[in-house]
Amino acid sequence: MKVLLYLEGEGALSKSGIGRAIKHQERALQMAGQAYTTNPDDDYDMVHLNTYGLKSWSLMKKAQKAGKKVIMHGHSTEEDFRDSFIGSNLVSPLFKWWLCRFYKQADAIITPTPYSKRLIEGYGIGDKPVIALSNGIELAKYKPDTAKEAAFREYFGLSANQPVVICAGLYFMRKGIDDFVKVAEQMPEVRFIWFGDIAKWMIPAKVRRIVGTDHPANVTFAGYIKGPVFEGAMSGADAFFFPSREETEGIVVLEALASHQHVVLRDIPVYEDWLTDEAVEFGQDVPSFVAALERVLSGQSRKTEAGFAIAQSRDLEIIAEQLQQAYETIYQT
Repeated sequence: MKVLLYLEGEGALSKSGIGRAIKHQERALQMAGQAYTTNPDDDYDMVHLNTYGLKSWSLMKKAQKAGKKVIMHGHSTEEDFRDSFIGSNLVSPLFKWWLCRFYKQADAIITPTPYSKRLIEGYGIGDKPVIALSNGIELAKYKPDTAKEAAFREYFGLSANQPVVICAGLYFMRKGIDDFVKVAEQMPEVRFIWFGDIAKWMIPAKVRRIVGTDHPANVTFAGYIKGPVFEGAMSGADAFFFPSREETEGIVVLEALASHQHVVLRDIPVYEDWLTDEAVEFGQDVPSFVAALERVLSGQSRKTEAGFAIAQSRDLEIIAEQLQQAYETIYQT
């Protein structure tokens, strides 16, 4: 069996969670020794679609006409489409309808968490099998490294004793960018750095103002950075603060947990099945986020090892075996 991994619009999505997820899939298949291709012109027996564009639809219909199985990856839901791009809330019902066209046509759906599985099953897609399977994390890549941590501090001009809190995500209200800035206003002695970027014309004016000038001096919007500086930030910062209001998993959360980092999250349903307050700090609003970060920065919160154990349970080598098993099951049905 040979699998086609397909990501339409790879260039535009390379900085997103979906872009990173397909890299995890590719690495997982390498680990499992599973034959695969990313070229739709190659021969293959099954296609694993990661996007919902017209080319993906055409490829799905072509594959099924040839008697090949099609898996849709449930990265997206109506819920996590809202509060993102300009007009996203207005068109979200149409987006859901379009998603459901794919989900109903596919032979099976793989989605990152039990939460996103429940959402998709609730869309009225019939009896299509929906498999909850984490995006996984390559633990070795995020092992704390003093050289990377030094590169992070040098890049941002941070002194050895400067407390720093980081976040990573696209510039979306859904990601909690507004609360990130409000929390920073309450903690002027702490440096707050947001990693991530998106074309400014795609986001609402309010978010453009936040990123542009409407934030305190202790906040830095660093743009998209990868490699040693970002990996050093994940382990070398004092906390990873991710106030997102909706996720299907949150790869950056796995990255932070794998980095032995203190993690502060908004208490939302996606975490209910796999994260507890023994592993992370939860908040719901600005005062509770500030309180959680103060516990971390004062040394009162020591949950990094419990958090790392959760990352270990989602080690990409484990996910690789589960993904290959899912492929075999779907291929044989």
